[in-house]
Amino acid sequence: MRKKNMVLQSIAVEDYAAEGKALSRLDGKVIFIEGAVPGDVVDVRLSKNKKEWAEGKAVHFQSLSKDRVDPFCQHFGICGGCKWQMLPYEKQLLYKQQEVTQNLKRIGKVALPEMEPILGCEQTSRYRNKLEFTFSNKRYLTTEEISAGAELKQEDALGFHVPRLFDKIIDIETCHLMEEPANAIKNTIRAFAKEQGYTFYDIREHKGWLRTLIIRVVTTGEVMVNVCFGYEDAKERKKLFDHLLEQVPSITTLLYTINPKKNDTIYDLEPKAYTGNGYIMEKLEDLRFKIGPKSFFQTNTRQGERLYQVTREFAELTGKETVYDLYCGTGSIGLFVSRLAKKIIGVEVVKEAIDDARENAALNDIGHAEFFAGDVIDICDDAFFSHHGKPDVIITDPPRAGMHEKLVQKILDMEAPLVVYVSCNPATQARDLSRLGEKYEVTRVRPVDMFPQTHHIENVVQLKLKK
Repeated sequence: MRKKNMVLQSIAVEDYAAEGKALSRLDGKVIFIEGAVPGDVVDVRLSKNKKEWAEGKAVHFQSLSKDRVDPFCQHFGICGGCKWQMLPYEKQLLYKQQEVTQNLKRIGKVALPEMEPILGCEQTSRYRNKLEFTFSNKRYLTTEEISAGAELKQEDALGFHVPRLFDKIIDIETCHLMEEPANAIKNTIRAFAKEQGYTFYDIREHKGWLRTLIIRVVTTGEVMVNVCFGYEDAKERKKLFDHLLEQVPSITTLLYTINPKKNDTIYDLEPKAYTGNGYIMEKLEDLRFKIGPKSFFQTNTRQGERLYQVTREFAELTGKETVYDLYCGTGSIGLFVSRLAKKIIGVEVVKEAIDDARENAALNDIGHAEFFAGDVIDICDDAFFSHHGKPDVIITDPPRAGMHEKLVQKILDMEAPLVVYVSCNPATQARDLSRLGEKYEVTRVRPVDMFPQTHHIENVVQLKLKK
């Protein structure tokens, strides 16, 4: 039968598939299951039901896998983050390495060297340096609350979006993704806002004063807070901020952003500093990076440093190479490898990121790194190569969608002897490797875990021009 919403009973979960889903087979049909781990026996409610495969969610556990551990977060199972808390960390690493291998073999279909062991995190909680919380006048009520007869009234919340429900927010008491004072900041603001009767945002009606809260806590100990408001109210803002600074004096810089738009993005807005200099400083090895309220930076600093060390090792630099850093962002990878290169050329389509890259180069006295805003396909022409030199090494770190096929062709045309491909999505990376296989062979592969307790995985691949 191919009905949706039917419940399959007593399904033995066999393996991990991808994207955080477990896998089972029933009469030759593959079942992808959300919320289960290998070894569980579960009842599954199907949400999709095709001829050869189905997809669903575990709704009842007949028996639990011996590999399960107790989740450490009170919001586990409701919040959309940290979905793998029930798996021991060594199992998380095993399944992540398995996913990279399967993607490269099944999608990439290129010859692979022996996979190097995944580089795991030393810190498996409180590892993020940036979090964004949302204010909402519609707190999400759990199934347990409703079953217990909780009054279905509209309540305020400050936390994360419920997966697949854009207008409902889970009220987060303690989040284990970031070091303190993150929770103190969040809880102080929420308590004071409720006490003062401030309006939390209504995303359907686009009304309300408090919209989002962005916190950055970096390894240098500096703390940045940016509160986004739906409209200006200088008197109440001062009252809120003075109370926050009194309760959490470790805040280094406090900013505010007025956002009257219908979306929450701040990249076309101008945050203003209430106290402090409006930015914080972070370190990678001995390099310093200036992070503003709109800057992109690796969200796991300590593991980001190790990811860049793998990238630098794979680049095999001797001090004589011209390195092209594509999708360079704020220049962090290019600057990180610069001490071992003759010249760094960074290219990024976001102009503000290039401004940050140039500032970070100057901050670290790196004079042999140049950064250019624009599309690689347009910038890297014969005149550009004639002026800056053709690349000896290309480092590319694209977004989850991978590289545009025109950029893949541009890399093939450049014919750099060595390419290092850093990816946050091994599936699209595998597709691009297949295309690059026309001229390149994969010589090294090493996954790096940046996000413990989740299914997300980074992967670094070294490619060399075929002889």
